[in-house]
Amino acid sequence: MTLTREPVDDTQSTDQVTPVWRQRIRIFRHNKLAVISVVYLVFITALCYLMPHIDPGNQTNQAATFGFRWNAPPSAHHWLGTDSSGFDELGRIWYGGQYSMTLGFLAGFITIVVGTVYGMISGFFGGVVDTVMMRIIDAMLSIPFYFLLITLITIFGRSTTFLIVVIGVTGWFGNARIIRGDALLIRKLEYSQAATSMGASKWHIIRQHVFPNSISNIVTVATFSVADAILALSALGFLGLGIRAPQTDWGTMLQYGAVQLQNNYWWQVYPLGAIFILVVVSINYIGDALRDAFEVRLLER
Repeated sequence: MTLTREPVDDTQSTDQVTPVWRQRIRIFRHNKLAVISVVYLVFITALCYLMPHIDPGNQTNQAATFGFRWNAPPSAHHWLGTDSSGFDELGRIWYGGQYSMTLGFLAGFITIVVGTVYGMISGFFGGVVDTVMMRIIDAMLSIPFYFLLITLITIFGRSTTFLIVVIGVTGWFGNARIIRGDALLIRKLEYSQAATSMGASKWHIIRQHVFPNSISNIVTVATFSVADAILALSALGFLGLGIRAPQTDWGTMLQYGAVQLQNNYWWQVYPLGAIFILVVVSINYIGDALRDAFEVRLLER
């Protein structure tokens, strides 16, 4: 009698492991608020950068508004009315959004880069280096954030480039503390100790071990840094220290609108206020979802 061997189905015997990037996308998609926030943020960002080109109304020359009714209520011609200078309020929102979003993202990028590098060096090297670097941060944190911003802007002016730099270089102190905590923990783990015993340099360990294992907090902090930078710029604009005219930003627009609110010109505050608040909240929701997506404990082994 001849025995025959049944073929083995390799697809059934082998466990299929989902790629890490797909796992992270799946985890992110489970957060419905974060998905909605991404759609909203992309939509508003696209409007801010595209609408001034699609509907190129003049937003920089007040003389061009001659013949327009100032503080006009919403109508078919001006969907959100006009402001106290005669500019179309809806077009002004998209024009000011360009500066708010651009400065927010660039300042947030500076914040996370400086904070990550500073925190990793401080936490990984430890000892005297860590003590000195942390005392510097303690000294800077003892100065109120907006007081420091206002002082620097008053001394050096408020050009667009300087606003990006000053918000970026004054907002990284808290980020550095968070990343430092990761570096302190990772340098004591077995794989870091093994790499050190095998002769790996500190910079190699930071690049190959500390940074990859801190990516969850880095991404989360980076997202919140963008929201903080947009809020900081808007706060400066509301205080009259934002972008110089004829350019504008959302904070400056809210300042002018708040003055007109006592005359019941609500369309100069509430629509922009709603858009601005939802942008900041959306960025925070996205940050929460990214933190979960990059959390190693939620991934399949």
